[in-house]
Amino acid sequence: MSKLENLGWVPSDQVDEDVIARVITVQKNSYRISDGTMDYFGHLSGKFINEAESSLDYPAVGDWVEVHKSVDEQKAVIKRILPRKSQFVRQVAGLRSDAQVVATNIDTVFIVNSINQDLNLRRIERYILLAYESGASPVILLTKKDSCSPDEAADALSQVGEVALGVPIIMLSNVTQEGIDEFHHYLEPKKTAALLGSSGVGKSTLVNTLLGKEVQVTNDIREDDSKGRHTTTHREMFVLPNGAMLIDTPGMRELQLWDGESAMEATFQDIEVLEEACRFNDCQHDSEPGCRIQEALEQGELSRDRYQSFLKLKREIAFEKRKQDKKLQLEEKNKWKKAKKSRQEKYNFEKQR
Repeated sequence: MSKLENLGWVPSDQVDEDVIARVITVQKNSYRISDGTMDYFGHLSGKFINEAESSLDYPAVGDWVEVHKSVDEQKAVIKRILPRKSQFVRQVAGLRSDAQVVATNIDTVFIVNSINQDLNLRRIERYILLAYESGASPVILLTKKDSCSPDEAADALSQVGEVALGVPIIMLSNVTQEGIDEFHHYLEPKKTAALLGSSGVGKSTLVNTLLGKEVQVTNDIREDDSKGRHTTTHREMFVLPNGAMLIDTPGMRELQLWDGESAMEATFQDIEVLEEACRFNDCQHDSEPGCRIQEALEQGELSRDRYQSFLKLKREIAFEKRKQDKKLQLEEKNKWKKAKKSRQEKYNFEKQR
C-alpha cells in the first residue's frame, strides 16, 4: 500500500507519488504538508505565486500538491495543486468580491450546532446549501445534548429536521459520550471529513474525544448568551485512529455565500416540489390563482420563516453572481489594456531602432 493512501490518496498511474503531498495545516501564508511518512514546512514557488489569479488558486487544507522536497531540512516547495474533487468555499467576511476556500477534497461536511440558545436554523440552511455546492455530503451534529432536557432535545431535533430534509442528524454529548458511536459511523477509513460551525459548539472537543488526547485548545461557552469563545485559529487535518481524516476549522459565525445556485434544489427540495405543483409555470407565488406556495403558507404546511429564508438566499446568490460577473468583466478589460500597452511599447521600441 502506498504511504499516501494513509492520507486518503487514490493511486493513479498518471501521477508520480514521490512528488505528491497533502496540505495538513494552513496558517495565514504558512503550510504544513505530509507525504504520509514525514511532515514538511511548505512554501509556494515563485511561478505558483505569479500564476495564481485569485485566492481560490492557493492551497487549502485537504489539497493534494506537487512539491519539491528537501528531506534534510524538512522543507518543500509547492509547485502546483492537483485537481480538487470538492471544495467548501465562502465569501470572505468584510470583503465584497473575494472567496475563501475553507477545506478541499472532503467527502463529508459535519455541520455542528449546539442545542442551546445559539441554535440557528437559518445558519444551518446556509451550511447545508454550501455543503451541497462543495460536492460533499452534509451531516448535522447537534452537540451538548447533556445540557438540555429530553423535551428540549426532541424539540431541537424536530426543528432542525424541518430544514434539513434528507440530511442525517446526530445528537451527541462529549460529556456522556452519547451519539459518539453513531458519529463514528460516518468517519470512514481513508475518507476525509470537515467540522464546520460557530465557535463554542464543540468542534475541537470532538477532535480531542476522537483522538483520545488533548490536541485542540477548548473554552467554555458564555453562560449569558450560550455563544462560544473563539478557540481554534487555523484549519488543520488530523488522522484518526481508525484511519479517517478529520479537518477542524475556526468558528464561522458569519457565512456569506460565494455560490450555491446549483444546490438550492437539494437544500430546499420541499419548496421546489411545491413550486412544481403551481397551476402556472411562471407563477411568481404572489397573488396568482392556483399557487401551491401560497396555499402551503396559509395552511401552515410551509413555514413563512423558511420561505423567506429561501427567497433571501436566492436574492443573495443572484446578487453575488452579478457581482462576480462584473469583476470578471473588469479583470478581462484590464488584461486587454495591459496587452495593448505592451504591444504599443514594443512597437515604439522597434520604431526607435
